[in-house]
Amino acid sequence: MNLTANCPICDAALNLAADTVQGELLECAECGTELEVMSTEPIQLQEAPQEEEDWGE
Repeated sequence: MNLTANCPICDAALNLAADTVQGELLECAECGTELEVMSTEPIQLQEAPQEEEDWGE
């Protein structure tokens, strides 16, 4: 059984695998935004934090 959710950025419908876990990173096929699964009961997605480059610091 697949899970469904909407992208919080563009509202596109997303099909998630039944074994999706909290903390998993996904990419929206419509807008390309990287999303993080915040909760699986109920499904909650948010834009994943962007990693800053440290430039060797």
